[in-house]
Amino acid sequence: MIRPFAIRTDAEKATDAIEKSVVSVLAYFDIFRYPLTIGEIEQFRAAGGANRDIHACLDRLLRKGIIFRVGDFYSLQSNILLGHRRKEGNMRALAMLDKAIRIGRFLYRFPYVKAVGISGSLSKNFATETSDFDFFIVTAANRLWIARTLMHAFKKLVILLGRQRYYCMNYYIDEKAMVLNDRNIYSAIELKTLLPVAGSQRFADLFSWNSWADDLLPFCSYRKQALPDPGKGFFKWIVESVFNNRLGERLDNWLFHISSKRWEKKELAGKTNERGEVMCLLTAKHFAKSNPGEFQERMLQLYENRCKVLLQQLQGGSISSENL
Repeated sequence: MIRPFAIRTDAEKATDAIEKSVVSVLAYFDIFRYPLTIGEIEQFRAAGGANRDIHACLDRLLRKGIIFRVGDFYSLQSNILLGHRRKEGNMRALAMLDKAIRIGRFLYRFPYVKAVGISGSLSKNFATETSDFDFFIVTAANRLWIARTLMHAFKKLVILLGRQRYYCMNYYIDEKAMVLNDRNIYSAIELKTLLPVAGSQRFADLFSWNSWADDLLPFCSYRKQALPDPGKGFFKWIVESVFNNRLGERLDNWLFHISSKRWEKKELAGKTNERGEVMCLLTAKHFAKSNPGEFQERMLQLYENRCKVLLQQLQGGSISSENL
């Protein structure tokens, strides 16, 4: 019996969902020219299905010419150099990670810092020769701007030594902003790959309160902190003792106000960072997030565009990398 063209079986629908999920994963990481292993595709996929179904899906997509093997990895581009680039980046990240962990645990000893995690490319086990050490920081409630000001005053000193790329404290939230507002694939991957180095309980709270990320990445587990939290230290203790009162509240509000105004002026003036991107800091009382050149928005738009092209091609055969 011939089925009507529009009617698809449950098995066919499941196959379609897996294919869409696989190409979507590859589309996201292709933005960063980062090919994936089978295990990573299984980890970051959104659709269900056994591992054998994923393997069969990859074989079909290879035959169609929609994806390619580049050494030990899968990619949307038939470029073996991407595999070499990834391996070199993985090895470099491995060599840098111990240092990043030490710095993160040092930052934890600043006043009002409740948790520090490694984010950015290093949290995904990739680094170039000029990669920054990016840190995600949770502070005490209503003390984010005191903590941030002290930490960035310290950063002014390390800039004089030419070591500023080791102290990129790009994302701050306080304990009143643990539920993130940005609920998209970019934020979900950043959460799932975040590497906690200090403040294990706060990270447990963060992951629990952002369960929406499990809806986008149901097969990807959160990472765990390997070492116990460092001690509090005298500097942290004395500053917190002085400002755990109304004076501290007023100071934090004042620092928030002047910091926000200063960053607004930088953005309006079109000031750029070392990469030529317009400097931008998204601020509120309970968070501060660096977003140079509207980076997150650009990545999400690129991802959406790639997915549209790929999903249109799934039933039609090969795809040119020029369209991606």
